[in-house]
Amino acid sequence: MTTETQTHTATADTAEPVSAPALPADDRAGDGYDWMDTLEGTAWSVLPNWGSEGWDAGSWPYIILAVARTRDGNGELFGYGTYVEGDTTTHWFRSQGACYEAITAEVFFHWASGQSDGPDNLPASAAGLPEQDRKPYPGWTD
Repeated sequence: MTTETQTHTATADTAEPVSAPALPADDRAGDGYDWMDTLEGTAWSVLPNWGSEGWDAGSWPYIILAVARTRDGNGELFGYGTYVEGDTTTHWFRSQGACYEAITAEVFFHWASGQSDGPDNLPASAAGLPEQDRKPYPGWTD
C-alpha cells in the first residue's frame, strides 16, 4: 500500500477523536470513474452492491460509495465515504455494525429517491428493511 494522507476526525458512533486514512479528494479533472482510480493503493475500495440481492450501492459515475477498514491504538475502525458528483464525504465508526447501519441509510436514500436501483416495495424508512438487506451483499468481502 502507498503512503496515505491521514485525516483527524471523530467517529460517528463514539465521538472519539481518531486519525484514519483520508478518502482521496476529487481532483475535478474527470468523472467518477477517474475518481475510483484514485483509490488504487489506498485503504479504500469501491462498494458496488448492498443487501441480500446485491442492489446498487450508488449510481456510477455520479454516486459512488467506498469503504475502508483500519486499526489504531484503540482497535478497529470502519469507514465509508461517498463521492456524489465530485463532492466527497467520509464517516468513521468504531463499530462495524454502526458503519453498516449508516451505509444502509445512505443506500436507502438513493434507492427511495430513484437515484439507484434497490429492492421493490421499499419500506417507509431504512429501519424497516429486513436484516439481510442491512448488510453487505454476500458476495462482497470487507
